[in-house]
Amino acid sequence: MTRSPGGTDNLRLVTKLRLETDEKNEAPGSVKLRYQLRGRSGGRAREATLKKLAALAVLLCSGGIVVFGATRTFTNPKPDGHLKKLFPKAGFFTPLTGEPLHFTAYASDPHGNAAATPLGLVFWTTDLVPYEHGYHGPIHVLVGMDMTGIISGVVVDYHSEPYGYFSVEPDAFAEQFKGKSIREPFKVGGDIDAVSRASLSINSATRAIRDSARVMARQFLSPDAVKR
Repeated sequence: MTRSPGGTDNLRLVTKLRLETDEKNEAPGSVKLRYQLRGRSGGRAREATLKKLAALAVLLCSGGIVVFGATRTFTNPKPDGHLKKLFPKAGFFTPLTGEPLHFTAYASDPHGNAAATPLGLVFWTTDLVPYEHGYHGPIHVLVGMDMTGIISGVVVDYHSEPYGYFSVEPDAFAEQFKGKSIREPFKVGGDIDAVSRASLSINSATRAIRDSARVMARQFLSPDAVKR
């Protein structure tokens, strides 16, 4: 069936007139009720939309938290040997916990000895300064620090540095930090030996050790207790 060019407009006009006629013939109360119902349904629709938007916002925020948590650099899940190396006299280590994340070393289990005091703290540099990278990414260093701000030792657990085998990997690199106070400069070429062709790796690892130890000291140590 074909329609004249003005057919659609005519149809709309007829529909409009019919609706207006119907409304005139209805009782005033029924017309008012119909518009009230329309208003209510519109309000319900708006309310439902707002609820959906609120739920979406909560979901996005929750997702953001999950993503943030998931960005933690994966580290050695069983560093027991490293912990014992950093605190040989410790008889008990807490799990990795707290804010910032850390292990706490005790001479004996504090659950069985209420008088037990911590010997020191152990932490991953990647948890404290996650954006400190060498040539090819973060250098995973486990740092031990006693309760006076003295480094008990460091362990380079993992790296992907091209010259790491003669820069951050040798024991000589880690041994430089043992006994240092967090108040010292930690300056490559000064109190820390520089290594040619691996300056980026050495500088990155040194900054990570220094900065993470100072963050932990500010969080857990008394300023008066920190030596030198």
